[in-house]
Amino acid sequence: MAARDSGDALSERRREAAEALRLDDRGLLAACLESFFVGSGPGGQHRNKAATAVRLVHLPTGVAVTATERRSQALNRGAALRRLRGALRALAHVPRPRRPTRPTRASEERRLRQKRHRARRKVERRGRGDD
Repeated sequence: MAARDSGDALSERRREAAEALRLDDRGLLAACLESFFVGSGPGGQHRNKAATAVRLVHLPTGVAVTATERRSQALNRGAALRRLRGALRALAHVPRPRRPTRPTRASEERRLRQKRHRARRKVERRGRGDD
């Protein structure tokens, strides 16, 4: 029963993600919790003191993304939005069910022929150790 519950939760998250992808940037930002923090790494005093790094958490799905590579909060917000759309697109994707197929007759014959060939080589190797 727990597996079914998690499947239902996943389908709900997929539906929420698909709905979010239809929104424009403003609408998507409105559905997110946006926070800023001080990024680390190269970029000098401006990067080390100013809170230019952006974290977006899409509340309906729980997807979180961050962008810290730029020294500008606006550029990081744009990068975070692009990443969020990518993550939501991946979440909304429903994989097609796999249809099991049988190997073709030719591939089966080829596999068995190679198998017999390998077996013969191994048998031939056995007799060589009696010199």
